[in-house]
Amino acid sequence: MVFEFKSAIKQNTTIEDAYKQLTIRYRRDIPALFKYTAFIVISDGVNNKFGTLYTPYEFFYAWRKVNAKDKADSGIPSLKTMVAGLFRKDRLIDVVHNFIYFPDTSKDERKFICRYPQYFAARALYQNILNHSKLNPGGDGKGGTYFGATGCGKSLTMLFLSRLLMKSKALCSPTIILITDRTDLDDQLSRLLLNAKQFVGDSVIEQVESREDLKAKLQGRTSGGVFLTTIQKFSKDINLLSNRANIICISDEAHRSQTGLEEKVAITDKGVRRSYGFAKYLRDSLPNATYVGFTGTPIDPTLEVFGPIVDEYSMIEAVNDGITKTIMYEGRASHVFADSELIKQIEAYYDKCAEEGSTDYQIEESKRAMTQMSVLLNSPDLIHRLAVDFIQHYERRVEEGSTVKGKAMIVCATREIGFAIYKEIVALRPEWTEVKVCGDGEELSKEEAEKIKPMQKIKLAFIRQKDDPEELYNLLGTDEDRKKLDLQFKEEKSNFKIAIVVDMWITGFDVPCLDTMYCYKPLQMHTLIQTISRVNRNYPGKDKGLIVDYLGIKKKFNQAMKRYANGGQNETPVETIDNAVKLFKDELDVLRRMFHDIDYTKFFTGTPIEQLDTLQQAAERIQQTDELEKRFMKHTTIMKSAYNMCNNDERIEKAEVDDVHFFTGVRSVIYKTNTGDSPDASQMNHHVLKLVNEALISEEVVAINTMQLNDTKQIDLLASQYMEKLKKLPYKNTKVKLMEQLLKRVIDSVRKVNKVKAVSFTERLNSIINKYNDRSDDIVLADEIVTEVAKQLADLFEEIKKDNVLPDGIPNIEVKAFYDILKSVAEQYGFLDEYTEEQYIALAKDVKEVVDDKTQYIDWDKKADIKAQLKVQIILTLAKHKYPPATRDDVFKAIFEQAENFKRNSDFAIHTKVTPLQLNPDETLPWAAENS
Repeated sequence: MVFEFKSAIKQNTTIEDAYKQLTIRYRRDIPALFKYTAFIVISDGVNNKFGTLYTPYEFFYAWRKVNAKDKADSGIPSLKTMVAGLFRKDRLIDVVHNFIYFPDTSKDERKFICRYPQYFAARALYQNILNHSKLNPGGDGKGGTYFGATGCGKSLTMLFLSRLLMKSKALCSPTIILITDRTDLDDQLSRLLLNAKQFVGDSVIEQVESREDLKAKLQGRTSGGVFLTTIQKFSKDINLLSNRANIICISDEAHRSQTGLEEKVAITDKGVRRSYGFAKYLRDSLPNATYVGFTGTPIDPTLEVFGPIVDEYSMIEAVNDGITKTIMYEGRASHVFADSELIKQIEAYYDKCAEEGSTDYQIEESKRAMTQMSVLLNSPDLIHRLAVDFIQHYERRVEEGSTVKGKAMIVCATREIGFAIYKEIVALRPEWTEVKVCGDGEELSKEEAEKIKPMQKIKLAFIRQKDDPEELYNLLGTDEDRKKLDLQFKEEKSNFKIAIVVDMWITGFDVPCLDTMYCYKPLQMHTLIQTISRVNRNYPGKDKGLIVDYLGIKKKFNQAMKRYANGGQNETPVETIDNAVKLFKDELDVLRRMFHDIDYTKFFTGTPIEQLDTLQQAAERIQQTDELEKRFMKHTTIMKSAYNMCNNDERIEKAEVDDVHFFTGVRSVIYKTNTGDSPDASQMNHHVLKLVNEALISEEVVAINTMQLNDTKQIDLLASQYMEKLKKLPYKNTKVKLMEQLLKRVIDSVRKVNKVKAVSFTERLNSIINKYNDRSDDIVLADEIVTEVAKQLADLFEEIKKDNVLPDGIPNIEVKAFYDILKSVAEQYGFLDEYTEEQYIALAKDVKEVVDDKTQYIDWDKKADIKAQLKVQIILTLAKHKYPPATRDDVFKAIFEQAENFKRNSDFAIHTKVTPLQLNPDETLPWAAENS
């Protein structure tokens, strides 16, 4: 394990810095460190997370429990919890041995390590299976139920459990059968398990194609094997497959179809018909197997069939751990239903069907009520109202950047209703049926273009039926077309943005960038939870998932959440739009107070030049002190996040929307000044985004951050021109930030050949910037400090330029790099005056000649023998000049590091053939700088 700890008291040092240090710098510079590394840990004492070397930062998580039943810790105590919970000797060995998964084959670098809920669940289920297996006298075959929040990674938990079971001596090489109730879930599990034969420990991991295939695979088998199938493949004609007791059946989404053990009696024209559910035939086929159920919504029959809940992980825990997102609820029934009596009819329907699926009587009552409900919801007037409101709501979210990729799902009560909604929407927006290569504003790479196919923006995701009207039949396409539809909706850049669904895709269908669901289907309890969980997946830039309710079912929504989502806690992973509106208005008020004495109306009413100038003046004002800047950035982020959720609410006034755009624009300008990037690029309306991208800050930072300075001539000419122009900027804080960016680029170019000088200049730069960041809250004193800092930055630049001037006798910058390191080391160890300038220059030339000779081969830095020869030759060369006067390993090490740094960077410059940014000596800065 490799740990990277950052200071808990430095605000600007984060665990993301630790992540980048490990996965970028250390991995590049000391790859041998990670050769046998199981996982890495990043911490600042307050935030503590772990993951593999290949894990994206957003998928690093904390280990928040020592034992399964503990309350999850956060903050400072979570470090102790991680140490006690993950690094306990026996558990650490267990995690390394059984809970780190490498796929058998992969095009990418992939490695999976368990999260704490997956570890506890797999271990608890494994032990419960051992206890209840019919291999034991009195075993009842009820392996237990795992109640895990939708989106928490149950598929990987099944994988980890499968390994534990297959490796178990007590189970004598068991056969494992993974059972789902739908083909799409079967395919999802298959993609994971079929690529995990080495990890599970069995060469036979196969997907069952048919009932006959199931018979052939299981009959006569005496041990081993992992088989993936759907529950529907078990029927009365399967008969007995095996009497063995070391068979483990793991059921995914273990409710309804997988719990049907009771006899069903129906009166028909031909008399009494008796039948059983699929689960009954499964148990008749494998009577001595042990059955385990995985579900996010357990119902009573689940527990009766699989046994009590062995372990659980609630939606609220998943949200707190950052594994899933909070769900936001917005009720918009009033925009569709003009008659409140219709709402009462819907509520009566829900009361009648509150526990759909519990008994045969309730199922029949539900079907009758659903028929009546469908007639009501298919009213042409309601469909038109819904289509109009959906378009307005959806387009506003896209315009305001409130949806990360514009993916939305409309869930309909029936296929007829879905088709009617589709026709109404495309009548209002016919352009949405135009087939496009990708989404608006997107560009596809060569690899993406091979995967992403031209599509319409809105599509129906139904199963085609023989009796469908011709228009609908042609729209739906074949089964193969539908599979392609599945893949395209998951592609974030696809033009396919809006899916209209009924039953398909509302459970077990993961699209991480999907963040908005419009619900026009009466859902209850476990089906409701499964459906709304489509929008709670993690995705970069996604704050929350939004559920837009067109049926006024908030009461039933809350009941389902209370039962299935909060794990007995008072909290809930769902927020309402009311909360978002209140938070938005509160945060907007704080921001307005920051500008109480500034008139920024010209941002809305002035010419483009006046609007840009207003933005820059506001950014300058906010950057007067470090504390003010941080406070503004924090409140703007919170305000915009809340606005993203509630910008369609009638309580949001136009003046407030205008202020959102202004404050977001100011925030983007400050970000661009500091980093050259703008995290709000997708979260600002088009008008503001265009303004900011035309602003001085954008133009100059792009120029500075793409600048390639490969020699002293370019520093003297190219960087000098920018520095002279920056000195003239009237905005002092902006000037400091841009000077800092320019100096960092210049120092980076110095570092390529002269590591010791770059370190020295970096220390100087950091010292000056720290003085700027620590400036007083007193505006007058702060202004004086900013002026002085700008002067010191300009002076530092001149010093760097001066240092690039070659002393007499030194032919080029490369020789000077070794000259500098030789003198620096001599000064550090106290023997600087023992050599003359001529001796230093001669030695520097000889060292460079040795380096050039020994590093002329491709990949020299990856060949241990060449590196060893280089070290020996450098030592011999130094010895010839009697340097140092007394042998010191630290001296040799420092000089060899400089040699490696110089040669590696010079090789990089040659092989990448970078074309430096060219600037005409007479070119001026954009008008915003000159005219401000």
